[in-house]
Amino acid sequence: MLMQNKLWFTAIELAELQLSGLPRRKRDINRIAKAEGWVIATDEQGVPLARRRSGRGAGFEYHFTLLPASARADLARLGIVSADCRIVDTADAEGDAANLWRWLGGQPDSVREEAQRRLMILSRVDLFESGGGMTASMAVTTVAEAEGISASTIWNWRRLIAGVPAGDRLPHLAPRRAGGGIEAQVDPELWQELLSDYLRLSQPRWSESYRRIAAKAEKRGVSLPHSRTLWRKFQKEVPEQVVKLRREGEDALRRMLPAQIRSVADLHAMELVNIDGHRCDVFVRWLDGRIIRPTMIAIQDVYSRKFLAWRFAESEDMVTARMVFADLFANWGIPKGLLADNGRAFASKWLTGGAKTRFRFKIRPEDPTGLLTALGITIHWAKPYRGQSKPIERGFRDLCGALAKHPAFEGAYTGNKPDAKPENYGSKAVDLDTFLRVWNAGMEAHNRQLGRRSEMAMGRLSFDQVFEASYARSAIGKATEDQLRMALLAADQVRVDRNTGTITLANNRYWTEELAQFLGQQVTVRFDPERLHAPIHVYDRAGLFIATAPLWEATGFLDIAAAKRRQRLERNWKKSAKAAAEALDLLSADELVARLPDYDGDDSAAALKPGAARIVRHRGQTVAQLKAVSQTAEEPLRAPAGDATIDRLARAAARLHPVE
Repeated sequence: MLMQNKLWFTAIELAELQLSGLPRRKRDINRIAKAEGWVIATDEQGVPLARRRSGRGAGFEYHFTLLPASARADLARLGIVSADCRIVDTADAEGDAANLWRWLGGQPDSVREEAQRRLMILSRVDLFESGGGMTASMAVTTVAEAEGISASTIWNWRRLIAGVPAGDRLPHLAPRRAGGGIEAQVDPELWQELLSDYLRLSQPRWSESYRRIAAKAEKRGVSLPHSRTLWRKFQKEVPEQVVKLRREGEDALRRMLPAQIRSVADLHAMELVNIDGHRCDVFVRWLDGRIIRPTMIAIQDVYSRKFLAWRFAESEDMVTARMVFADLFANWGIPKGLLADNGRAFASKWLTGGAKTRFRFKIRPEDPTGLLTALGITIHWAKPYRGQSKPIERGFRDLCGALAKHPAFEGAYTGNKPDAKPENYGSKAVDLDTFLRVWNAGMEAHNRQLGRRSEMAMGRLSFDQVFEASYARSAIGKATEDQLRMALLAADQVRVDRNTGTITLANNRYWTEELAQFLGQQVTVRFDPERLHAPIHVYDRAGLFIATAPLWEATGFLDIAAAKRRQRLERNWKKSAKAAAEALDLLSADELVARLPDYDGDDSAAALKPGAARIVRHRGQTVAQLKAVSQTAEEPLRAPAGDATIDRLARAAARLHPVE
């Protein structure tokens, strides 16, 4: 049963009262409260009209003045509130003090500072009145003169805290400034056009967008509020995330979210590495004399952030990436996982062939197994150009500031973006040897630097120390000689020549006698693209090693030594073939005939006759004339007069069959 003179109501109490102008369900009342902002509503003096409900269930209680007029009339008719009742005195209801403190916490610093100043002034008045023997009037006058304010102002402050406990006076003394008048009215169509003009990726200035809309409003004879008025309306109504999305794009909207915190505490050294390429901001004179900006492909340990292996190339390519992995395997071992983006160098079939989650190139069942896939390294794909996904990007940023600006590279530094070129841009290019010596030394110093602020370095250790401590107590997979050979060599599918057993690769031919067993078949060859004159290693389709095939070199036409080697090869080749044939213990032809059935005459075959004989006739003038000659051989051959062709044929027949 609701009490009389009740001023605060919960949503469920309002639903039970079935008031006019309000829904009949708690859920719907909460929806209206959220839409109309009851929780943050205040009266004209700034006093909150909502407060936390005490007791079980918590929630909010709302002052009756927030309700529609028809609902308030029902409350007065029911005798729950009086007709002339306004907001309750904040010192009367339990829990209002906490409500006021909550309101004060949401005010700006200037409001809280002013409340503190007023409280200090009133404290001095109380001190003069109680300890100095002054009357209240004399104490107020004395303090007012000292503070340079009027005595009436202090008397007004004293009335604000009349009957309020000393500990709750501060929120009562806070100034409650009224709002700035009625909300500006603007034509909805013009307001929509203004927002559409300003919220564009071209990022026009507000003043320019307003000027265009103002010109249109003037032509239509429609009044438009001042630019600053509409700007305040814009800031109040349009969320900041909408502004970011429409004016700066999705990446800017994403950056408004806090970066994901990824802990590496559950990892250890060499459990996960990441690879990426970095184009150095230094002009270097390359081996062929060209001036380029080299690209460094590096591998970093995710747990310790130490750079483990790196190499340089003209661009980010799969050959250099493979060599970096070879350095990693030889020096540190085989990691369990790799974090990389889907660039052509890292998602190539030479490295990740056979991986089902590769996002580049067509996946075919006959593709050779990539290096990383064959070694059981789990590949995790990261988004390109996303520094938060790959810790190595943070390391590259340090290198830009520490190494690219080294004194040895003065004049060759290019700047890290087109609009950040130094004054001496392009005035110098360092030679490759100097660049490699300085950069490699800088990479080692980067790993040794103390006081790193990574999660595991904790502001004290270096990347080297973190890596060494974890590496010493972790189980690291070591690469065998065969695995190192796979790492150092590229893989490709070729077909063995069906006649000679040679393998042709990059216009070079390779041969070994073991290939004779794979004539015309597809095999996998592993080779070093930088040393195509070195032997290649041949594997079958299942990945089993077949043989190492040397280069079949071209020789001089009169090279006697090469001719002798050829004779020796042919002799050995013939000898091995004969030995293999003897091992089969084959029968001679006579032995084979002796074991076969007897070949003497078979009467059954002679007795066979066809069911009918087909007459074969020869047609044509030549044959007909020859037939005539054979029938009248004793008479001279004469051709009909006027037929020269038949005459020539007759003479030819007479020469072939002279008449005796």
